[in-house]
Order: sequence, then structure tokens, then C-alpha cells
Amino acid sequence: MDIFLTNNLTKKKEHFIPRDRNNLGMYVCGPTVYDDPHIGNARPLVIFDILYKLLKNEFKKVTYVRNITDIDDKIIQSAQEQNISTKELTERITKNFLDDCKFLNCENPDYQPKATQHIKLMIEMINDLLKKGFAYENNQHIYFEVKKFSDYGKLSNKKLDELIAGSRIEVSKNKKNPEDFVLWKPSNKDEPYWESPWGKGRPGWHLECSAMSKKFLGNEFDIHGGGIDLIFPHHENEIAQSRCANDTKVFANFWVHNAFITMSNEKMAKSQGNILKIKEFRKKMSGQIIRLALMSAHYRQPLDWNDKLLTDCKNTLDKWYGIKYDNFKFVKVPNDILKPLYEDLNTPGFIANLHSLYEKAKNNDKKDLFISACQFIGLLNESNEQWENYKKNRVSLNESEIKKMVDLRDNARENKDYKEADRIRDELSDKGVLIEDKDGKTLWKFK
Repeated sequence: MDIFLTNNLTKKKEHFIPRDRNNLGMYVCGPTVYDDPHIGNARPLVIFDILYKLLKNEFKKVTYVRNITDIDDKIIQSAQEQNISTKELTERITKNFLDDCKFLNCENPDYQPKATQHIKLMIEMINDLLKKGFAYENNQHIYFEVKKFSDYGKLSNKKLDELIAGSRIEVSKNKKNPEDFVLWKPSNKDEPYWESPWGKGRPGWHLECSAMSKKFLGNEFDIHGGGIDLIFPHHENEIAQSRCANDTKVFANFWVHNAFITMSNEKMAKSQGNILKIKEFRKKMSGQIIRLALMSAHYRQPLDWNDKLLTDCKNTLDKWYGIKYDNFKFVKVPNDILKPLYEDLNTPGFIANLHSLYEKAKNNDKKDLFISACQFIGLLNESNEQWENYKKNRVSLNESEIKKMVDLRDNARENKDYKEADRIRDELSDKGVLIEDKDGKTLWKFK
């Protein structure tokens, strides 16, 4: 079945045709490991994991590369503030990031290269750019000269003057022009460094992805992904330096970007004080809930994060786990069910198909298909026992305490003290216990 994706390079939804059906490549910008990932960082993890699954369903070989940036100004600053080495910081944050990926049930990419393991390749690329006249050296800094690349701005669909105004462009007296961006910079005392023809220093952020994508996917590949905030300057700069260094007319054929997560319609950001760390959810919630929430809106639309969204997703999964059985037989999911995913990763449309399948599966019809379709998108991967344990563990009461409160409520009802009975019921509900009065008996279960 044909896949259609919105290509931000052309600003259109296009029929995705790989360069080689037997060997497809996708590169997605991973984390800069200076701080623990937040829920906004989780969205591209889940979105591109779903795209990876879809591509593997359609093509013979898919190579998925997601980098880890473990050298950057933010990393150095954070390590200094914590009075620890950059190595200690990046190793800890990288471990937390990988734990978050597992929590969200994301498949491991085929390659997860670290920037610090590929400095030699970056130096080689800088040398190529210098020799070809696209870069220049000044005071041990190497800059890419943007005006030498005529296609600059095509991804962000803006002219150079528009891009410079109000953008995240570093101001430096070492530059010929304000729009030029750094490829290499000298390291200060007590900062990490690598030997280079231009002295002790470290690479610029944009260069890292160009060097690593080239190593694992070649000079040209199929899909480059990331958050929408990376379009400029990061992805624009990647295109410029890669095409100039590699003498190509193309870097990646398709550019796919996910929109922001918001809270009360405000972008999630440190400056807003609304950052929610993924590791905090690990302590109190199943990753299945977070994953379903992250795919509840189309990836190109903002997703507003709130308690109701999480409650709705938890209730949906609780309903779906109610008919899951652990020894089910996996079946191939037919195209009519998968069709929304083939239409620009329409996850809300696919979830609607799951709801329809569930109604059929309730009556023991198409149960295996329903479970298989859920697992196709990374849901219902836990056993029923794991799901029940999650619900049990999030309740702050043990069973004897629950039974004691149920007895108190029964006594209140017998004494016609319905206000007190309702209060106890509401307290139990707040603590994750659902009360049901049936045939003169009080039944309870974990929510």
C-alpha cells in the first residue's frame, strides 16, 4: 500500500517513494544529553517509532538512525553548574533517556551513534568544506559561509534576511557575516577538547548530525525527522553543509517534523516553567498511557497535555486490557485497518479503527486481530498481570484498608447516612479504587 507523508521541504503531502525499496534510510535527531528528557521530547520518540514500524511493514530493509549529542555548550554549562564532569553527566542522562524509551515501548533504532565517537569524521568534513571554499577559519574558529549556498532557506521557506531576524543565531566578531554558523570552536580551559588542525576544540552542533548521518546512511537518504523547532537553524544548516561537503543536490528526500506539546496552549519549555520530566511519569503511571496520549493527536498538530487526556487514555487501555489474553495468536493486520497510518501517520484515525475493532472483539470475534492491531502501534504489550499490578501499585491503600473503608461505607448506607457513604466512595475513587453496588452487595476494583 502507498505511504503518503507531509514533506516540509516541499510543504506538501507526497507519495513516499524510497530511493531503494530494498534499503531505506531514516535519520532522526535525538537528545542533547544535558538534562533529563521531558514529555515534549517524548513525542518524536513515539511518532518516529510508529513511522519505523510502518516502514518495516512495507519495505524489505529499513535502517533507523537516532543520534545522541553528548558534546555541546549546554552540556558543558550543566556539568559546571553541577560540579561534575561532562562524562558523568552525559552517561547519567543517556541512561535515563534509554530508560524513558523503554518505558514508552519504543523499539531501539538500528544505530544510536554518539557525537563524541565520531569527531574524526567531523574534522574530515570540515576539511572538505574548507578546501571547496564553503568554510573559512578565523581565530581558531571554523565557520560555514552561508551566502556560498544558494539554496539556503528552502526548508524553512524564508529568505536569508527573514531567517536572521529574531532567530537563534550566535553573535560573534569572528564571523564574516552574522548568518554564518560555526563548524568548529576552540575549547576553553577545563572544557572537553579534541586535537584538530586548528587547535584544541570541539565541533559545532549542526555538524555532528551531518557527519553521523553520512556514516550510517550515505550522502543521500530517504527521511530526516525531528521536532518542528529544529527546522531552523539546525536542519537548514545540516542541508547546507552536507550538500556542499558531499557535492549532492539532495541531502534527505523527505523532511518530517512533529509539532509541539503544549500545556494550557502554551509551548512546553523551561522558560515557561511547565516542564514535565518523563522519569516522573515512570514512578506513577504505565508507559502505555503516555504512549497512547502522545498519539492521540495528529503529529503535525499541537497536542495539549492535561490530566483529562491521561485519564481518558488510562480508561481506554483499561477497557482494552479487559479482553486481552496472554496466549493470543498474532495475525497480520489488513490494509483497511492500517490505512490511516499510511495517510501521513494519522494516528487518531487508526485509534478510531481500534475502537471499532474492540466492539467486535468484545463478543469474541476478531480478538486476535484487535490485539495484533494494538501491538502494531506499540500498545497492549504488557501482560494482563502487569497491567493489573500497575493499577494495584498506583493505589495508596492496601487491600485490608480498602475493605475497612468499604465496611464503613456499608454501615453508613445502612444508617441512611448517604452523605458519609458518598464521601467514602469519593475518597476511594481519588485513591484509585472503584466502588459498584450490585445485587445488594458492594463490589470494588482497582481503577
